[in-house]
Amino acid sequence: MRTRPLTAEDMELIEAARDCIRRLYDPNRHVVGAAVRTAGGKVYSAVHLEANVGRIAVCAEAVVLGKAISEGDRDFTTIVAVAHPDPQHADEEIKVVSPCGMCRELISDYSPGADVIIPLDGGVAKCNVMELLPVKYR
Repeated sequence: MRTRPLTAEDMELIEAARDCIRRLYDPNRHVVGAAVRTAGGKVYSAVHLEANVGRIAVCAEAVVLGKAISEGDRDFTTIVAVAHPDPQHADEEIKVVSPCGMCRELISDYSPGADVIIPLDGGVAKCNVMELLPVKYR
């Protein structure tokens, strides 16, 4: 996988996702936040939607893409998701997490040129979404 180091803009995007989950964290409803940057530089953030029936939960990446698209933005450059620690581990930090397989498909459907910020080797890096989904479903 070809990864690249993060830029100052990438760090700002991570902080936007962290700010979102800090504000909206609910251990029973919202534990993952995401942020996406558009080609125009606008940043959107959102949380995932947990459900009693796990099958109908909606990932934060899907929610944030829907939010941006609903506002008329469709060209995404970078996306990141972060997870809030559970209450028993409150001393832990909010960490970057990799998108699930369905989110990888969704991101690549809407913006195959987008970068995804991922955890890697104890740190974080970014790569093109297609690096995470090399044999895309068609």
